[in-house]
Amino acid sequence: MKLEHIPATADAPAVDIPAFDASPFAARRQALLQRMGSGVAVIPTGGEVLRNRDAHFPFRFDSYFYYLTGFTEPDAVLVLVAGEQPRSILFCLPKDETREIWDGYRYGPDVARARFAMDEAHDLGALDEMLPGLMADRDAVWFSLGHDAAWDARLNGWLNGVRGLVRTGVAAPGAVRDVRVPLDEMRLIKDAAELSTMRRAAVISCGAHARAMRFTRPGVREFQVEAELLHEFRMGGAQSPAYGSIVATGANACVLHYRADSAVCRDGDLLLIDAGCEVDGYASDITRTFPVNGRFSGPQRDCYELVLAAQAAAFAATAPGRHWNEPHDAAVKVLAQGFIDLGLLQGSLDGVLESKAFSRFYMHRTGHWLGLDVHDAGDYKLAGEWRPLVPGMVLTIEPGCYIRAADDIDARFHNIGIRIEDDALVTADGHENLTAAAPKSVADIESLMRR
Repeated sequence: MKLEHIPATADAPAVDIPAFDASPFAARRQALLQRMGSGVAVIPTGGEVLRNRDAHFPFRFDSYFYYLTGFTEPDAVLVLVAGEQPRSILFCLPKDETREIWDGYRYGPDVARARFAMDEAHDLGALDEMLPGLMADRDAVWFSLGHDAAWDARLNGWLNGVRGLVRTGVAAPGAVRDVRVPLDEMRLIKDAAELSTMRRAAVISCGAHARAMRFTRPGVREFQVEAELLHEFRMGGAQSPAYGSIVATGANACVLHYRADSAVCRDGDLLLIDAGCEVDGYASDITRTFPVNGRFSGPQRDCYELVLAAQAAAFAATAPGRHWNEPHDAAVKVLAQGFIDLGLLQGSLDGVLESKAFSRFYMHRTGHWLGLDVHDAGDYKLAGEWRPLVPGMVLTIEPGCYIRAADDIDARFHNIGIRIEDDALVTADGHENLTAAAPKSVADIESLMRR
């Protein structure tokens, strides 16, 4: 890891911290500024949240704020002033030797300005005083109105402060616009820096799934398998899971958002793992399903191969110019025919599709956007139509099959829950499977588990 030396100042001793490339973040700020006319944008990150008494939840920065800054400390605000002389202004916590003894290193405004390529940086305490002046004579304020009531109240206070100056010739902004609208469109198309980070997250998560397969055997508990995933995430350099890991054995695999618990993995059952790590804010999202004893039974294999075929059909429909829903439609068609062939549904393919009878066994969508959030920002339709895929988008491809025990279902299929999920990058000539290294074929899974 490359380190950057921060020399001593009157407020703090010298320190070596990981090197940081601010250029992608500065480029994103510039792109947003160009969309803002003569407005001013206010984009805060979160603060620490108490878990209980004086213990806090682990802090995680706001995704929009991080996308534009790369700044990971709590209690900070980015202000962008558009116009003929655009400015990027960061408000952050001041240097404080006592708090740093307890909580760790803080950048402070002086170091933060240079490190994060800001035009200005100020103590967070100056925010309320400076914001009315920064808003004066601007045509609009860009803000995430409605996201947080406390910040909404502060915004109203700043606007009222500007309105109070109207007799001096100052004009208040005439509109409040949702800054998430342009940012969501920007975040849909990943730049080179984002893709590099997402590939790192994918590599680590693929290793974690392989580790879980090697560890699993009859008698272990779901939380023990989860511990193997978490170990691999951290050993690989990920900061955290991207979401609560789903580790579901037997009938639990038919619960879509089941969380790892204490159920015993039993001989003859399947184990479904939906887990991915977060690296520098970016998520990976992988699901694999495999037999606890390392060998698929006949019905398990039939259902697994069906879901695998549905995923292959969805991947084939993932390319520039194809619309968002085409991978889902392709997967549903394969699954519906498979349910008929397995005797789980009756009737014709057209009839099963029209009646949506397939939704008894497959009730969710085939994917979602992926990025800074595991269900990432961005609309799925434009003007009422499914949006076309373009290079740089990253989405998941995750068909499934969930067969709960029921009197009208052959007992051999009871409690078979299968999902197979990978992360797809849309490229100029098709797609790239970022998570292809996670074992997926029946042969690869059984071979790995034998070893």
